[in-house]
Amino acid sequence: MDVDQEEHHLLLHSTFTHTLHSHSFTQSKQIKLLHFHHPKTKPHKTQPECNLSSDQRQFSTLGSNEEKACDLFVGKWIRDFRESNYNNWTCPTLPTLKNCLKHGKDSDYIYWRWKPDNCEFPRFDSSMFLRTVQRRKLAFIGDSLARNQMESLLCLLSQLETPVNKQRDADDKFQTWYFPSHDFTLMVMWTEFLVVGNERIVNGTASNAFDIHLDKVNGNWSDKLEGIHYAIISSGNWFFRTNYLYKGGNLIGCIYCRDSNLTDYGPVYAIKNALSTSLEFISKSKECEEMVTVLRTYTPSHFEHGSWFNGGYCNRTQPLSESEVMSLNGHAWRIRESQVEEFGKIVQSVEKKKKFVLLDVSKAMMLRADGHPGSHWPRIRDISDCLHWCLPGPVDLWNELLMVILNK
Repeated sequence: MDVDQEEHHLLLHSTFTHTLHSHSFTQSKQIKLLHFHHPKTKPHKTQPECNLSSDQRQFSTLGSNEEKACDLFVGKWIRDFRESNYNNWTCPTLPTLKNCLKHGKDSDYIYWRWKPDNCEFPRFDSSMFLRTVQRRKLAFIGDSLARNQMESLLCLLSQLETPVNKQRDADDKFQTWYFPSHDFTLMVMWTEFLVVGNERIVNGTASNAFDIHLDKVNGNWSDKLEGIHYAIISSGNWFFRTNYLYKGGNLIGCIYCRDSNLTDYGPVYAIKNALSTSLEFISKSKECEEMVTVLRTYTPSHFEHGSWFNGGYCNRTQPLSESEVMSLNGHAWRIRESQVEEFGKIVQSVEKKKKFVLLDVSKAMMLRADGHPGSHWPRIRDISDCLHWCLPGPVDLWNELLMVILNK
């Protein structure tokens, strides 16, 4: 069976179920998004257009001689019965693990769209995206969710031009695709933690526990940044297991290790430190001076009554209401806040020629418990996938937002 073992490997020994932190979604810090200037926004007609501001984490609009703020990341999912931009017949690269309709999932989850509170938001335009990235290279850097976003973008762009596969390893961890008519290269680079993480081997067997060096960036991606114009980085889900944390080569603590001699720092601390190391590396790297770095914020799984290997499932049939989200407890919103905090620090400290952008999808995806494969994929031992996203599906929003960001 063609099943991605890395996706099943995820969270093997962790009984932690990703839930949502009871924190107001609207209490977001306003931070600088980019360090370069943009053209003035145009007056709107009925709804403001979404435009990127150079001095805050918002999209500014002008209307009635007043400036209005449109934060693309604050909104709600509303019904939209238009067909998706692609389907499992029109996307030749759609992986079977994300092909939920093929495996019997009801299509109702497709007919929703994200609506920012204060402006209209355009659907994905393959022609616009490819014009923006023409003669450039874009890399997704992260785990299988980074690959999930890359797979979505491949499907979206393939409606205009069929990509050519230039490189692909046996596990699909490193891939390179090329769009010859636009001289555009699309890549994905695998890294579980962004920083160095070595799996512990016990009696010759992989233990699923890692030694994570929080102050050492992983060369699997950091050594390949030269020539990259856009880097979309993300991380988070591999921290939810027994891991051992190092700084300066010294063991400083752990995550879920149950060792009385070690401090259990928890995943939020580790995710924050790993991101800080990675952003600082990019900010100081000469190879990255012309690169736009996009941080895609954390998105949780929606397992209920368990996790990957202990009966967890996700059978919701529509988006959660905000009250449902807010009634749950967990780490998800804290992780997002820690990432935004570290992002703000690095943006304030870097030279103005460095370009950093926040792709804040956390709230939108917290609501979409209905958008995972669940039981609708080639399952092993009745395991449900409540972490990754169906294609087509809510994950396409990430690339709709990316289109707006890069276009500005």
